[in-house]
Amino acid sequence: MTAPPIAGLILAGGASKRMGSPKALLTIEGQTFVDRLVGVFRETCSPVVVVLGHAADRIHAGMLRVNEARLAVNADPGRGMLSSLQCGLDEIPGDVEAVIFTPVDYPSIQASTIASLARAFAAYRSPVTLPTHQGRRGHPVCISSAVAQQLRALPVNAQARDVIRSFRAQTRWVEVPDPGILTDIDHPEDYQLLQRQFACVES
Repeated sequence: MTAPPIAGLILAGGASKRMGSPKALLTIEGQTFVDRLVGVFRETCSPVVVVLGHAADRIHAGMLRVNEARLAVNADPGRGMLSSLQCGLDEIPGDVEAVIFTPVDYPSIQASTIASLARAFAAYRSPVTLPTHQGRRGHPVCISSAVAQQLRALPVNAQARDVIRSFRAQTRWVEVPDPGILTDIDHPEDYQLLQRQFACVES
């Protein structure tokens, strides 16, 4: 079975107001969140697109893997995550059959999870493929090119999750041994906990 072409999409356009500084430039394992995710996605996906918005110049300057991804800039990130998602989807080549996307808020996703989603899509071609860990769903989300087109066509006041949920009956669920799919880094306390967790693993 030939693996279908699958793109990766990392959404890093948010203002990070609750964190107080750009989450994309926070570090774990000696890498920024955005650089780590680019590396993780590149093992399975091509191309990998990173969408910037708030603090775009600062994040761009801080990326070490900038040449390993396509960069897109959301000119009006205040419109919300859907606008960044649409901005990124506009950069996906026409021959791509699926897109795996995540906010940069989930920096500890494992490469094996991306690979598991890609294998599930190749086997079943479900419109939506979602990872679960201990029965709880998380990120990233794998969508077929047809679903991607629906998301691109949404009006600015719509919600991407409404489209994803509309395919619930056709969704493929993939259980993975990766707590990173649930680890949403939103506040300084979340980041401190993540740092402690990785310090324990490294020691």
